[in-house]
Amino acid sequence: MKKIKVMTIFGTRPEAVKMAPLVKKLEDYPELFESIVTVTAQHREMLDQVLADFSIVPNYDLDIMKEGQTLTEITSRVLEQLTKIIEEENPKIVLVHGDTTTSVAAALAGFYEKIEIGHVEAGLRTWEKYSPFPEEMNRQLVDTLSDIYFAPTKTSEENLLKENHAKKKIYVTGNTSIDAMKYTIQKDYHHPTLDKIPKKQKIIMLTMHRRENWGESMVQVFKAIKQVVENYSSVEVIFPMHKNPLVRQIAEKYLSGNKRIHLIEPLDVKDFQNFIARSYLILTDSGGIQEEAPSLGVPVLVLRDTTERPEGIAAGTLKLIGTKEEKVIAEITELLENSEQYEKMAKAQNPYGDGNASQRIIEAIACEFGEQKDSQKYV
Repeated sequence: MKKIKVMTIFGTRPEAVKMAPLVKKLEDYPELFESIVTVTAQHREMLDQVLADFSIVPNYDLDIMKEGQTLTEITSRVLEQLTKIIEEENPKIVLVHGDTTTSVAAALAGFYEKIEIGHVEAGLRTWEKYSPFPEEMNRQLVDTLSDIYFAPTKTSEENLLKENHAKKKIYVTGNTSIDAMKYTIQKDYHHPTLDKIPKKQKIIMLTMHRRENWGESMVQVFKAIKQVVENYSSVEVIFPMHKNPLVRQIAEKYLSGNKRIHLIEPLDVKDFQNFIARSYLILTDSGGIQEEAPSLGVPVLVLRDTTERPEGIAAGTLKLIGTKEEKVIAEITELLENSEQYEKMAKAQNPYGDGNASQRIIEAIACEFGEQKDSQKYV
């Protein structure tokens, strides 16, 4: 059987975390697959951390990162460079992930070359055009351009079916973010920031970076965090600051100067996931963390009004709280003081899979392009 040439394309840290287990799994079957890894480096430094953690050396690195570039500039640069690479390599399938600008440009480049597109983490929806922006329309566009859909949950599959995507091309796999934790979580983990925090303290892990939260929304959340720390001596907050200068400026203005608020540099994926495992509670506007934290038994308060991950809401692992100062304070306080409510969230069943999503994805690819044509075998 001729090897199936698979090109994986990603550019941001969250994409890399979720695509890395898939790249490693492809490497486990060299007799079946020829794996070509292409990175756009939409997030240069943070991407490199993930590549190092998973010992992945890209075949192609577009290195598109420039300070202050617009979404339009990112899209055009990725599209122009990728088209040449895809044309030269002529893969059987291009795999893209999620909802980034890199994903849209990569899917479009593959489409122009009439290469089949596989969308990892397909079918997520908020049904709100600008929430989150630009991610919601990015993922809808990628699904429109794709040929094969790797949906993390049944809900995602249902979303795709509502849009008339062919059921026989949809594979429910679980989420590869859970796979990544097999590589990263360590029982005896140490880090200077964690080591100086007494074990009895309750760590609140904060992440916030989405475009729709830049500005006043971020100010409201940071004020709330500061108030909670003042109210509870048992609370320590860790905020790995995003590289975006605006995020850092607001964080330093409202959160610096308190010994129990730790403003630190971005963490690599191993550190970050081990920090989550050590945390009492997560506050985030991130998508991936909504999947990762529940598998570690850590409740998540989502700093958004909508989420494309309703499974977590239904399961009780997540709660949407928005960004209003009073609401954020109230919701954190509830989980600090109401142990019954905390345990209910912490012990809810994780709906995002069992850590074997990557295996299911490569089996589906083998099914689609290999000699085995029984698609039900891998669903």
